[in-house]
Amino acid sequence: MATPQASRPPRRAPGRRPADWQGRLLPRSVLGISALILAAALGAAFSGAILYAYYAYRLDRGVEYASTFDERLDTAIQIIDTEQQDAMAAVRAELEPLQRLGATGDTLEQLVDRVAPSTFFVSTLDEAGAPSVGTAFVVFSDAEQSFLLTSFTTVSAATRQPGPELRVRQGEEELVASLVSWEEGRDLALLSIPRGGVKRLTWAETSTGERVFSISGLGAAGGSASQGLVGDVSATGVQHDTPLGMQFQGGPLVNASGEVVAVSSRAYSPLGFSTDAVYFAPVIGDACIELLVCPDGQGEAQGVGSE
Repeated sequence: MATPQASRPPRRAPGRRPADWQGRLLPRSVLGISALILAAALGAAFSGAILYAYYAYRLDRGVEYASTFDERLDTAIQIIDTEQQDAMAAVRAELEPLQRLGATGDTLEQLVDRVAPSTFFVSTLDEAGAPSVGTAFVVFSDAEQSFLLTSFTTVSAATRQPGPELRVRQGEEELVASLVSWEEGRDLALLSIPRGGVKRLTWAETSTGERVFSISGLGAAGGSASQGLVGDVSATGVQHDTPLGMQFQGGPLVNASGEVVAVSSRAYSPLGFSTDAVYFAPVIGDACIELLVCPDGQGEAQGVGSE
C-alpha cells in the first residue's frame, strides 16, 4: 500500500523574481513623485479649462437669448394678434348667414337709430275722408328743401284738387309736405318738405334669402321695424314676407346695414293679383324711372324728374 506524500509548492523558475507591480506604478524617487503630481495638476487644469469654456459658451448663449427676448416677444405678440384677427374674421364669416336669418332687439334698435334721421311719418286723409298713414324717407336734399319717397296709396287723395293736407312728422317736429309727382303703377309718390340738409339713405341691391327690414317713422324711439326674408328678386320687384302694417307702407325696405333696397308697399301687385302674407316692393332704382333724376340710372338721386 502506497504512502501518500505531502503536497509541495510549485517550483519557481531559476533566476526569476516575483513581479513588483507597486514599484512599477509608483515612482520611488522624489523626482518621479513630483512628475506624477505635475501630470495630475496638468490634467486637472485641462479639465478646468474645458469646463470653463463650456460655462462661457452657455453664458454667451444665455446673454444672446436675453438680448433678443424683447424682439421675439414682439414677434410673438404680432403673431397672436394676427391669428386673433383671422379667427374673428372667420367667426364673423360664419355668423353672417345666421345674422341674415334673424335679428335681436339690439340689432333692430341700432337699425332704427341709423335710419330714423332720414325717415318721416306721413298722415293725411283718403278719398273717403278717413285717416291715411304711412312712412316717407329722404332720397334727395339741398340747402332749402328735401324730397321724400313714399307710397302712392297713402297720398292718393292729394292727387286731386282740392286735396287733403299732407303732414310729415319726425319726433316732435311736424311739417306740411307738398306732393311733387307720383307713379301709381309702382305705388310710388314724391313729396317735398321745407327743410334742407336732411341726410339721405344709401341705396343697395338685394338677393334671395337676405334678411330685410321695413322701417316706419312711427315709434317711441323715432321709428319701428319689422323683419322678413327676400323670397325673390326680379325685374318686377322684390318679393318678401316682412309684415307690413299701414304705418310701414311707403317706408324704406333696408338690409342689415341700413341700406335701402326697395320701397315697402301694401298695394303693389306687378303680377295682377295680391298674395297672402307675401308682398311685392318696387326696387329703389325704380324711383329713377320717372320721379327722380339719377345720373347713372339708379343710385344717388340728384334731382326730381320734373326738373
